[in-house]
Order: sequence, then structure tokens, then C-alpha cells
Amino acid sequence: MTSFLLQRRPEIAIDFGTANIRVLRRGDGLVFDEPSLCCVAGKHNTTSLFAAGREAYAMIDRTPAALRIARPLCRGVLQDIDAAKRVLRYALSKARGRSRWRTPAAIIGVPADATQAERGAMLTAAADAGLGPITLLTEPLAAAIGAGLAVDEPAGSMIVECGAGTTEVAVFSLGGICGTGSVRIGGDTLNRALADQVHLQHKFLIGDRSAEQLKLDYVAHKSSRSAQGDAIPVSGRCLRTGLPKTIAIKMADLDRVVEKHVAQIVKVVRDVLGQTAPDLSQDIHDKGILLTGGSALVPLMCTMIADATGLEVMTANEPAQCVAKGLERLLEA
Repeated sequence: MTSFLLQRRPEIAIDFGTANIRVLRRGDGLVFDEPSLCCVAGKHNTTSLFAAGREAYAMIDRTPAALRIARPLCRGVLQDIDAAKRVLRYALSKARGRSRWRTPAAIIGVPADATQAERGAMLTAAADAGLGPITLLTEPLAAAIGAGLAVDEPAGSMIVECGAGTTEVAVFSLGGICGTGSVRIGGDTLNRALADQVHLQHKFLIGDRSAEQLKLDYVAHKSSRSAQGDAIPVSGRCLRTGLPKTIAIKMADLDRVVEKHVAQIVKVVRDVLGQTAPDLSQDIHDKGILLTGGSALVPLMCTMIADATGLEVMTANEPAQCVAKGLERLLEA
């Protein structure tokens, strides 16, 4: 798995996701892990960085007119090069520590279905942020390595990498990808779907952070055998009165939203299986399907995929960290 590396050995690896950016330094492991967004002041070409990472996350839905939250990635791919440069510079400054490198060689994870234009945009942003020679690595491959799959062996393995902005399905054998499929939905898409459900059914508005918390509460409620009640409280603004309020959202209503979300992922899994060679299919039948990525913990994900395919479906240990772990293993190779 070291054939892709540049002649100059990379000093750092970057898992630049829609929700979080993680920086790993050779010999030190994970040295930076914060939300991948920034807050800028000004307009157009006169903007300046006001905050980034955790500080910017705390400002979501709370900024005055002079400030705005900028998200570098949308649905897994770069949409704002300027914001990407600012976030990368911020992350590198925090991750540098006592290291003296100025333009470090780096590995950066990208979606497997990223276009040449999208890959070029990432390379441009990374170079402008002060990175040296850059290698782009597909995130499903990094996730598979981080999850401990023997991707170098002459046997098929399948993962579903469930990110915040995109979900990718990939089949591996002999160190390469033998089949892939993706859908540009993920944890962020589910947040918006939950917020839309609350809006339409209850005439009630909730912000991005409240939608994220509603999802986390839903996951925790489904995961806890001792959870009580069949509703989750959420705070926001009532459209009927225009006043702040807290209401209770029924679990059954949230179940329907999650089922619709996961159904789109199930379709991609079935499509990839339908295009997989027979011998690789046999390997996948024997091994099952592995879920990675932070959204792998969404309730119904395992059961709906298992019901639709008849295969065993498992969730990796620390699924949100699989891409970062895979990049770290490649750094140390």
C-alpha cells in the first residue's frame, strides 16, 4: 500500500471531511480534530478570518450581518476554495507544534467519485495553504485500511463509508477498488431532513445545531435499552406565534425520516453488489459488509442493509475515525 506515496515521504495526512478536519503527523498520530468551517468578516475579496474550527462552530446561527459562516465542503466535495485555504492554514498552524516543516508533503483523502475538477480544486487549496507535494487518496480505501480490512489480499471486501456529506460503497481486492458507488447524502443531509420534518409537521423552525442535536438524541435514544418515553424535546421558534418554544417530537416521526434517508443508501449498496464479479460476490457473502464513517451509527442503517441484501452487516470500531486511522497507517508505512 505504499506504492502511491511520493518520493518525498509525507510528514502529515489530512482527513478533510464535510463536518470535521483531522490532521495526523508522522510519529505523533492525530494532532488536530475540529469542525471544518470558518467564520469570515467582510464581503467578496475583502474578507478576513474571524474564527475557525470549534470557535466558528459555536457561532453557527448566531452571527451578525457583518460575519458569515463558510463551509469549505458540501456533500463531500470542495465548494469554497477560499474557505478551504483558511481552514487548512488554521489546522496546520495548530498541528505544527514544535515541528519546523514549512511546506510539508501531505496525503489528503478525497471521495472516490471526485471529478478531476474537484480534485484539482483540492490540490489548489492545499498548495495555497502552504502544503508541499500532495497525494490524493480515495477515502473508502483509507477507511478500509483504518478498519483493519486486508485489502491487499486476493479476496473481496466491501465497506460502506458513511460520511457527513456523502456515502460511498466500495469493493476491494489486491489493494485496489474493484467496484464503487456513491450517493451525495450523509449526516448533514439527515440533519436537514429532520429539520424539514419538524418545520412541515409542526410549523416549527430549528437551526443547524439544534437539528444536529436532535439527530444525536435520536441515535442515543435508539441505542439505549433503558431510554424512557417515545418523544424527544427540541427548542426553536414557533411559526404560529413567532415566539421561542420547546416541543416534543415523536420517535415514530423521526423513524420515517431516517428510513427514507437510509433507503437511498440501500439502493446504492444493491447496485454495487449487482455489478460485482461472481467470485468477489462470494467473498462478500462470506465476510459480510462493514460500515465506517460517523453516520454508520445512524439507527436502522445495519438492519435495513442486512434485510435488503441478506448479508451480515457490521459496524467498525470507532467508525468516525477509520479514514484518519488508515491515513495514519500509510504515514507510518
